[in-house]
Amino acid sequence: MIVPQLDLAQEYQQLRAEIDAAVQRVFLKGAFIDSAENAVLEHELAEYIGAAEVICVNSGTDALLLSLKALGIGAGDDVIVPAFTFFATAEAVSLAGARPCFADCAPGQYNIDASSVGQALTPRTRAVIAVHLFGQPVDLKPLQEFCASHNLWLIEDAAQAIGARYHDQGIGSFGITGAFSFYPTKNLGTYGDGGAIACSDPELASRLRRLRNHGRQDRYQHTEIGFNSRLDELQAAILKVKLAYLDDWNAQRRQLATLYQQALQNTECNWPTVPEGIVPVHHQFVITHPQRDALQLFLAEHNISTAVFYPIPCHLQPAFSESHAGVSLPLAERLADQVLALPIYPALPPEAVRHIGELIQDFEHVEHGKGKSP
Repeated sequence: MIVPQLDLAQEYQQLRAEIDAAVQRVFLKGAFIDSAENAVLEHELAEYIGAAEVICVNSGTDALLLSLKALGIGAGDDVIVPAFTFFATAEAVSLAGARPCFADCAPGQYNIDASSVGQALTPRTRAVIAVHLFGQPVDLKPLQEFCASHNLWLIEDAAQAIGARYHDQGIGSFGITGAFSFYPTKNLGTYGDGGAIACSDPELASRLRRLRNHGRQDRYQHTEIGFNSRLDELQAAILKVKLAYLDDWNAQRRQLATLYQQALQNTECNWPTVPEGIVPVHHQFVITHPQRDALQLFLAEHNISTAVFYPIPCHLQPAFSESHAGVSLPLAERLADQVLALPIYPALPPEAVRHIGELIQDFEHVEHGKGKSP
């Protein structure tokens, strides 16, 4: 059995008639930037997420960068971010002119640890970015309390978590802003780059709209230096089609994750537990394994595609390692050595999950002679 890490071509085939019609609609209108498709999509996303407004931009990275810029965060400021995340989270802080300060993971989780956030606090700290990694929400209550007690902004990096919920409230609606990515591999993905910012502060939302469009107040009046960060109409039209399917797709991902957990019992694989009140969306199903590299090679030899997200924590990346020399974040570093993302997407057959589980058990019996201790 051949199992890819992801199959976007199959997704397109399922939606081909609707997507082709949406694209043709844009071509026939002849309006390709900042027009009706964006306006409708922003309204639908705001309702879906549970925010007052959504501002579409051209990437998840810009969603973070514009959030920081709109809040006035820049040179001389510190922003606390998790070390175990995609590089763009910390990169956006640096692009804004501020300094990222790295926090470790919570025990038994991939997400940021509130106690480690406290250790990363400095007199210059202005904000904390909470990343809902792999589609599982951060335990937000301790972070909200910490930020409130230290007069800090809480920004959500929800790039991998659209549709996830925390105590029956949509992820991305808790922070001063919520940043989303529509990169093609995301649960809700474009056929190019795309992103969005959820915001319930009307003045901040207005500034975000200016910043994404060259700082324009109107067509030829620019009140500040901004960016060219608009989502094009073709991508907006495609996202409108896909948004109608997102809840069903996320439910299918949860079912597949449950199958994985059943198939991997009594193995050396581990994965984060889902705390009560949290509804994940399993952008990735990521296990840890003490023989990660050997297991990945074994699965590849049996035509199972996997991926490592992420092999180098941010504080050890060449771009940051010199400025953060001596920083030790042991849980993030251990995860980087052990994580392995198994295939998960709505069209993945349940028998493929069971097959992967059997292969992992075969690997452990052959290579190590036993599974995980009960």
